[in-house]
Amino acid sequence: MTQAPTPRAMARGGPLARACDTIDAIDDAVGRWLGPVIIGVTIAIVYEIVARSVFTSATVWANEATVYGSAAVYLLAGGYAMRHSRHVKLDGFVESMPAAVRRALPLARLPFMLAYALTLVVVGGSAAWASFLQGEATGTPWNPPIWPVKACIPAAGLLLALQMLADTLRELGWVRPRVAP
Repeated sequence: MTQAPTPRAMARGGPLARACDTIDAIDDAVGRWLGPVIIGVTIAIVYEIVARSVFTSATVWANEATVYGSAAVYLLAGGYAMRHSRHVKLDGFVESMPAAVRRALPLARLPFMLAYALTLVVVGGSAAWASFLQGEATGTPWNPPIWPVKACIPAAGLLLALQMLADTLRELGWVRPRVAP
């Protein structure tokens, strides 16, 4: 006779686990999308250097394009970095803590991490929306709109918050460990 699975066992492989896997997949997709952006930024920098140095003809757009592209990557890659444990960690410090403290740490840090991420969503979203409504631009000769880069701020907060939740659920053992990328 087999026993019915416990709620904890069902969560480890159930809808919550699938939601966490979906969050991972979203952050992986964003990471794959950002790679070519960095290549584009690099090409723009090289193009500007060659145009300025060899042809003494600086571009109007290259500086802003590199700043905007780099800013978007910096902001949006946070969830991807968290997904792949590429952010700053204090492993030595954490490992020196008693086991009970280490087990409680994911829940203890979650409110602070979520407050940070949700601040990005609320404040960044407000700034991006205001920029969009105003048609805010840089005022330079190229004059691109600013709102797309500002919109990356709340998107980054959302990606971070979702990945934090998925990672915390896994660290607590409430959801099975992540699927390898």
